[in-house]
Amino acid sequence: MIPGKIRDDIGLVRRVRDDEDEELQKPLEWGLIRRLFTYARPVRGKVTALIILTVIRAAQLPALGWVVALVIKGPITARDFAGLALGVAGYGLLALTTDGIFHFRQRFALEIGETVVNGLRRDIFAVTMRQPMSFFHRVKIGRVIGRVTSDVEAVRVGIQDVLFVSVIQFGSMFFTAAVLLWIDWVLFLVVLAMAPVLWALNRHFRVKLSHYTRASQESFSRVTATLAESVNGIRVTQGFVRQETNAGLFRSLLADHARYNIALARTSAILTPLLELNSQFFVATLLMFGGWRVFQGDMALGGLITFFLLANQFFAPISVIGNQYNQALTAMAGAERVFRLIDVQPEWEDDPAAVALPDPRPAGVVGGVTAPREDGQPRGGGAPPAENAGLRVEFRAVTFGYDPAKPVLHDVSFAVEPGQTVALVGHTGSGKSSIINLVAKFYLPTRGEVRVDGREIRAVTSHSLHRQMGMVQQQNLLFTGTVLENIRLAKPEATEEEVREAARRLDCLDLLEALPQGLATEVGERGAGLSLGQRQLVCFTRALLADPRLVVLDEATSSIDALTEARLQKALAALLRGRTSFVVAHRLSTIRHADLVLVLDQGRIIERGTHAALLAQAGHYAALYRQFVQVDSPDAA
Repeated sequence: MIPGKIRDDIGLVRRVRDDEDEELQKPLEWGLIRRLFTYARPVRGKVTALIILTVIRAAQLPALGWVVALVIKGPITARDFAGLALGVAGYGLLALTTDGIFHFRQRFALEIGETVVNGLRRDIFAVTMRQPMSFFHRVKIGRVIGRVTSDVEAVRVGIQDVLFVSVIQFGSMFFTAAVLLWIDWVLFLVVLAMAPVLWALNRHFRVKLSHYTRASQESFSRVTATLAESVNGIRVTQGFVRQETNAGLFRSLLADHARYNIALARTSAILTPLLELNSQFFVATLLMFGGWRVFQGDMALGGLITFFLLANQFFAPISVIGNQYNQALTAMAGAERVFRLIDVQPEWEDDPAAVALPDPRPAGVVGGVTAPREDGQPRGGGAPPAENAGLRVEFRAVTFGYDPAKPVLHDVSFAVEPGQTVALVGHTGSGKSSIINLVAKFYLPTRGEVRVDGREIRAVTSHSLHRQMGMVQQQNLLFTGTVLENIRLAKPEATEEEVREAARRLDCLDLLEALPQGLATEVGERGAGLSLGQRQLVCFTRALLADPRLVVLDEATSSIDALTEARLQKALAALLRGRTSFVVAHRLSTIRHADLVLVLDQGRIIERGTHAALLAQAGHYAALYRQFVQVDSPDAA
């Protein structure tokens, strides 16, 4: 009998390992290669030049061996010192030309590879940014990071090294074969007779190499995904003393990755020596048949020397191609995984017929905030928005589920007039966040309609809706940069004085200026360096600077102490005035002043009305209110 804890951990490992159910065996695909080179269009001239240089270099390598053979048969055999000098000079000139072409071949290959890699990473980022929220609930961040890093780098190696090196090696074999055929076609037939042996070896090991290569890529993706998740959840890990347990799970994933890599190395280590052994066997066979033909007078000794020198040029690329084949499989695996991500179609997109939501806000006025005049009074546009500046939002029999088969909202209907504040109240899991997600068009309803300013939300472009919306959440993300830059996310062109005026209207400018470098204070990753309350103040200021018609506050004051919240209440009233707002809050200070309170339970609206009216009903809200009073006594006064 397996103990429960161990059984749960084993189940977690299996879920992590089975996260990506992808085909592990797949040969080289010319379709993938052609698609990769579509990313090289900006440097198509260099691609053409590189192809020409590759062909020339493929011919030059056997030419070097041929020149050596000619010098041995001619000037050296005839003791012609002048001819020897000319032969050496010709060989040196050919070698210099070969090295010069090698320089440009490498240089162009690097530039083409970098162009392709940049294009792939640009497309991955663009595709990821246009995905709906459901995509990020389904796909681990480590998987996306793995595509951008290891998989794209594998593609880079495939383009810069594997592809053109392999073309040169195959080309060298082709040109060498042509010369060998011209020198002695009978002996060359012996070489061709050995070709099926090489083909059989490659075919036998190709499937194994493909399997282990793909498995190695998959296991590495699981390692990076788990690492990213562990780093992001370090507080939980340390708080529940899960360090050793998580380390054990991570070691298990690393062991899987190492096992696939070792199997891959072992298979490759068998293939490469076999190819080398066969090359030596072929040389021995040629030595026997060639010597027999010389004895019979069917072939000159000089011809045999030339044949052997070029035969080495013919067999030498075989081991190189064997090594390159393994890297080619890795590149193909990476390319397939990258394109699978790039080809992911969003579960939904804006309807092509969708139109922009009309914006009645004055052009150039943001947040009702402009830089004040010298007398300290706000310039034009500093007045609060008009009472009808908000959006009208209506839910009509809306049913919604993150999994359509498991609805979390059931037949929800309500209407919010422009400028009204709606408070969403209910226990955890009652559906408050789901309503906010639908209002913000992060998701679409499974059934029913969400209407904004009289338009079905599907008929409105997401961009135009989000440009008129401001959100402050319980856990707001701040980006690396200064406090000023984070506030300017709402309006990049805003001046520093406009930002200060927004903070001044929120009555929190002194708190932001009290930071070590004021608005120039650097913010670390995910807001590191600022307290939770300070992050919230930055997000409130950012929301006001956006001059939203629709405001969403999701537990927005939960990280702010009571004294700071008291200062913010007046400013919040100014922020919400004339704007339609949805507020998820457990503090009565916000709920009591809402125009409409919706009480939710298990995805249904069970009560609605004002704070006073719902208290008078002595129902579910009244019971919640009594709980609020016990934990929020300052607001109950």
